[in-house]
Amino acid sequence: MRAINRKLYRDLQDTWGQALAIILVIAAGTSTFVMSISTYDTLVQTRDAYYRDYRFEDIFASLNRAPESLREVIESIEGINKVETRVVASAKLTVADFPEPVLGEVVSIPDFGEPTVNRLYLLQGRYPDPVRDDEVILNQVFANAHNLVPGDSFEMIIKGRLETMRVVGIALSPEYIYQVAPGAIMPDFKRFGVIWMSRDAVGKAFDMDNAFNNVVMTLQPGVNPKDIIERLDLLLEPYGGRDAQEREWQVSHRIFKSDIDQLEQMAGMFSSIFLGVAAFLLNIVVSRLINTQREIIAALKAFGYSNIDIGLHYLGYVGVIITIGLLLGIAGGIWLGIALSNLYMEFYRLPYMEFEFRLSIITIAVMITFLAASVGTLFAVNRAVKLPPAQAMKPEPPAKFRKTLIEKLKVFSLLPQMARMVIRHLSRKPVKASLSIAGIALACSILVVGSFFRDALEFLIDIEFGLAQREDMTIVFTEPSSRNAYYNILNLEGVDYGEVYRSVPVRLVNGHRTYLTGINGYQEQRDLHRPLDTNHEPIDIPTQGILLTDYLGELLDVEVGDIVNVEVLEGRRPVDQLRVAGLVNQYFGIGAYMDINSLNRMMREDDVISGVYLKIDPAYEQQIYHQLKDMPRVANFETNRHIVQAFNDTSAEMVYIFVGFIFGLAVIITFGVVYNTARIALSERGRDMASLRVLGFTRGEISYILLGELVVLTLIAIPVGMIIGRLLSWYMIQEIPKEIFRVPLIIENSTYAISATVVIIASILSGLVVRNRLDHLDLIGVLKTRE
Repeated sequence: MRAINRKLYRDLQDTWGQALAIILVIAAGTSTFVMSISTYDTLVQTRDAYYRDYRFEDIFASLNRAPESLREVIESIEGINKVETRVVASAKLTVADFPEPVLGEVVSIPDFGEPTVNRLYLLQGRYPDPVRDDEVILNQVFANAHNLVPGDSFEMIIKGRLETMRVVGIALSPEYIYQVAPGAIMPDFKRFGVIWMSRDAVGKAFDMDNAFNNVVMTLQPGVNPKDIIERLDLLLEPYGGRDAQEREWQVSHRIFKSDIDQLEQMAGMFSSIFLGVAAFLLNIVVSRLINTQREIIAALKAFGYSNIDIGLHYLGYVGVIITIGLLLGIAGGIWLGIALSNLYMEFYRLPYMEFEFRLSIITIAVMITFLAASVGTLFAVNRAVKLPPAQAMKPEPPAKFRKTLIEKLKVFSLLPQMARMVIRHLSRKPVKASLSIAGIALACSILVVGSFFRDALEFLIDIEFGLAQREDMTIVFTEPSSRNAYYNILNLEGVDYGEVYRSVPVRLVNGHRTYLTGINGYQEQRDLHRPLDTNHEPIDIPTQGILLTDYLGELLDVEVGDIVNVEVLEGRRPVDQLRVAGLVNQYFGIGAYMDINSLNRMMREDDVISGVYLKIDPAYEQQIYHQLKDMPRVANFETNRHIVQAFNDTSAEMVYIFVGFIFGLAVIITFGVVYNTARIALSERGRDMASLRVLGFTRGEISYILLGELVVLTLIAIPVGMIIGRLLSWYMIQEIPKEIFRVPLIIENSTYAISATVVIIASILSGLVVRNRLDHLDLIGVLKTRE
């Protein structure tokens, strides 16, 4: 082994603590990148394969009722590959040992053979026997939630008739990767299920013999979906067609896609921060190492080592650290990628997971890491190789100091002597102090970002279900009904108060901008369901005009006072123009609001309602459930308590796992940065501290001086890190798709406190390590001069 290589080994031994901290930071950044990209590739690969193999729809459309003979006309449209006409209907379910309301979406499948579009992935059992009207296949997530297996049974109310259905199969479908009830945003696996029945059985049950109310299709490669949709809309309009849509607007696909896109964002942002901090630490460590080895560099050159040899030596030091960090990061990233992919598989109910790990990911990770590290160390290495031997033999010339602005202040002279020494040293090296502050601040910012989503979602739930939607229960009717239905429900025992609403599907148009949504009409006197303004105050709904959610206003590019075209997609399908009366703040969904009487007039209908919001006595909750189940006019009812509970059990759980992962990595980087800052300070000022000990300073006093600098740097860095964390959180919000819900920029004081506490604990532990080294300073060795 060459002598210079043995020196490399000794350098690593001498700085093992700092090297380990940098290795962990590099490993954290690399593992984040590898995990995110490999999971992203896996999900995209699995999704595309699943969609392809099970023929997920390219276009879907709903209508009132059309004869089955129309299918041949649809199939004749040039560019369409496969067509599946179906009957889709809602039904109320009763499951054993579960007294709460359950909604089922019944979807027909062919009597013989598999569906040509949206095929089923059969996990257990078989397809229903076409001669049996009581056999069904259940979606896996609903079956698991109620422990239902083939052979079990449950009850279903169809058109007012109570039927006993027998489970013969458990399946998954690409149409229901994210299983959510119609009109809902959050999944509730116990209270909503998908049920597949033979076409003949569904037709008889819902009076749809030789007819359909839903059609899905796949397209031939290269076909423009918009061309097909235009022709399809013309065909379906006489049958109450409600605008065909392409796959991008399918709820399950849209939510799944938004989550996948967030993985890319996470890979870019967090990996950049981690690797940027690693580059910063490497630059400081290598610079400090070179400054303390000026004589050694001169001796190496005197013994014939070239500038290239010396440069490669220090780059080798950096390379060893990077290589170990990369190996740990890649291994950890693959392990975390598999774990995260399996988590997504469970949450989104994918039938299989094709874990995709491309070698190009390693190549990109290595290139990014080495590039970041090179930027951080090349300047220091360049200084080493350019150092002339004669100059390197001399001690580094002392810096020229003069009184700084702080030292000129009168208050400075009032400080204790050691406090003046701390402030003087920091103020005379502002660049070095600023870099240390930046490193600690970045670590603090990641802690803030790691907890931001938890705070935002908790705030979102409090606003939506504490201020805006204050009802206990929402009831949806099977079809628009008169006020008599409201009075019947209001007379139920245990119902304290109720408010009616009217919901209408519409297309809103402003120039070339269009958006499919719904208008909700509310009564004038409202105490339960209240739109809020941007200050979270209830807003009055004017008797004329329309209110839009603020994000919908952005999508349509309209402001208060502008005119928007409204195309109704049900009933007589009237078209009208309405003035935008205001914009309301809403975190869940995208919609519009009107006075219910104005909406009734626009629909050219009488005093019609779509449902009721209720305030109930909790003691009568179960009794009200049973009574509502027996009402044929009631299509569905759900409670806000169940919505929040379902959110906490599903989406919130995913968020908390993400928060925990990021917080764990943030803790690693925090300790790495703070520890390196403290150790570098000790290495640079070890000689000064030993000199003070010889002059009579106690161990406590020199600890005060050195650790006092760390305290000052940490206290300055914490608020800076909080500001950076808030800015990073804002950036993440801008990148999150906003169609499903908008994440508010809310960071609780507790998050700032926890982030500051972690940084302070890291500083204390690092200070204890430094204090231990101060207590064992080799005074004679440190004081040896190089003159």
